[in-house]
Amino acid sequence: MQIEEIVISKAILQSYFRKLCESLETQVAIVGGGPSGLTAAYFLAKGQVKVSIFERKLSLGGGMWGGGMMFNQIVVQREGREILDGFGVSTEEFSPNYWVADAVEAVSTICSQTAKAGAKIFNLISAEDVTIKEGKAIGLVLNWTAVETAELHVDPLCIKAQFIVDATGHPAKLAGVIQGKVGLKISSQRIVGEGPMWAEAGEKAVIENTREIYPGVFVTGMAANAVFGGPRMGPIFGGMLLSGKKTAELIQKRLQDNP
Repeated sequence: MQIEEIVISKAILQSYFRKLCESLETQVAIVGGGPSGLTAAYFLAKGQVKVSIFERKLSLGGGMWGGGMMFNQIVVQREGREILDGFGVSTEEFSPNYWVADAVEAVSTICSQTAKAGAKIFNLISAEDVTIKEGKAIGLVLNWTAVETAELHVDPLCIKAQFIVDATGHPAKLAGVIQGKVGLKISSQRIVGEGPMWAEAGEKAVIENTREIYPGVFVTGMAANAVFGGPRMGPIFGGMLLSGKKTAELIQKRLQDNP
């Protein structure tokens, strides 16, 4: 069978731009494809919510790929293991309440299940700003990561979303943009910054800190702890998964209350 290079190019371009055009107006836009962002997208998509992920890097999964110090095993507590079970990720009990999983299997499986659930995933795209009208965030300002990295003077494009999720991890980039331009709608009105390592406290805090920080904008995962000053927790990822699930539940309730 003859293979034509131009047909290959057309297939990539036409299918990609169809997917992108269909995502220009979405219910939920998630910035960051780490474990919390992917989990939030998975549960939203399973709930028939239209959701897109925008990841600035080539690969998704955030810090989960490398486990701890490049030993690619991760740890989850019992509640986190239940979420991994739902994705179909194999786990092994190490000791009571400590379960280990292969980091590569975990990330690849979560990515696959999230895509199969219906979430649209775009990598190599950065969110450089937020569209805000009448005191509510209504969309994202996007550009290619390569443009950002090369510091090229190229204008971005915009998408519209009912809700936005900052899942950018330690930098809490989107929250920082909002803070710098209009201020956060939280008691401190500023990003506190994550605290020093304390796994137990960090795992609890990341779930407690998962919430709306500006009308239409939620923080999840390490971005939530960075905003509210929760400790970092290292290569235990149950809190990331639980934070993502909580984000999906909070947004689903809002969509049900205001369809």
